[in-house]
Amino acid sequence: MRIWGGAQVEQAVADAVALLRTAVDRDWEGVRAGRLEWECRRTAEHIASDLIAYAGQLAGRAQSAYLPFEISFDEGTGNTGVLDVIETTGALLAAAVRTAPREVRAFHPYPFRSANREGFAAMGVAEVLLHTHDIAQGLGLPYDPPAELCEDVLTRIFPHVQPAPGTPWQALLWATGRGELPGREPVTEWRWSNPLLIPAERLTLEGVAPASARDLHLGGDGGFEWVDGGPYEGTRQASGQVLKAYEEGTHRPEWGVYVLVRREDGRAVGAMGFHGPPDEHGRAEVGYDLAEKARGHGYATEALRALSAWALARDDVRQLIATIARDNVASQRVVTRAGFVPMDEDAEPAVTRGRERDEDLVAYELRGTQDHDGSV
Repeated sequence: MRIWGGAQVEQAVADAVALLRTAVDRDWEGVRAGRLEWECRRTAEHIASDLIAYAGQLAGRAQSAYLPFEISFDEGTGNTGVLDVIETTGALLAAAVRTAPREVRAFHPYPFRSANREGFAAMGVAEVLLHTHDIAQGLGLPYDPPAELCEDVLTRIFPHVQPAPGTPWQALLWATGRGELPGREPVTEWRWSNPLLIPAERLTLEGVAPASARDLHLGGDGGFEWVDGGPYEGTRQASGQVLKAYEEGTHRPEWGVYVLVRREDGRAVGAMGFHGPPDEHGRAEVGYDLAEKARGHGYATEALRALSAWALARDDVRQLIATIARDNVASQRVVTRAGFVPMDEDAEPAVTRGRERDEDLVAYELRGTQDHDGSV
């Protein structure tokens, strides 16, 4: 998968600044920026503040709170000076993205309290694209950013937004309450979504965004550095299911696929995840695989315990299920070590995720400590 982030930040900033420089002699303080309450000048200053904030978060590896970065312009700074600062802060974010190791995460409040280098890059690009649109709308300037850049943002931090007819730019504007799409209700509240991170003892379970799922499904590395022999075929198939759900508009990011990344060297050793979100009974099915050279070290058991603990701590999950081939003794040992027990073959569910029971498979379950009414 191509390295994504620094170049895209630079491209978004360069395009935006080139457009806005054509209107530096205009009054930016007396004109409202599109649908925003801010004026164009305030919106441009906000772009610069966001870019330096994201660069600072990532470069400083902030973990527990948002660092209080804010751009303050000297009195008398003109519109040209504001654009100079946007260029500079964009360069700083691009540099921070390029120098941050792939596995580094820094604090961001929504929705899962952290983001990696691609996440900060995508958020920076989104801020530039969207607020340049706001300013351009206020000043009456035409603005149509590259479709690939818009799609990159959508598939990285809008995994919950179904691809729409028309251009990716139209979809991004609609997803952020700035436009309309045929057949879809207007958006009045929105947030982007960075992948969830679940820590384990020796591993980190990193959620797979649609952009990475597409690359894995097509034979790429998904942006991860794999141990020899990885990713395994099951990971590619599961990534294809994530991509299908995303395209159908049914994808819920936290109920997708997680790549298992070894902390000691940042190498991906396998994948684990869900066949979809919990059903109406609070039941979810898990699946996993490891690259052959990573087997026999307890990684799958460790990851399954962490994933199960995360899932069963939620109010909408009562039971986890794993179905395993009867002759796959190693995998059965994994689930039993993680606390799963064999299900009674005569008990529910006789059908798992719409699939009739296969006599060559055996089902295991792990139940939470809460009853269906939420009582302990």
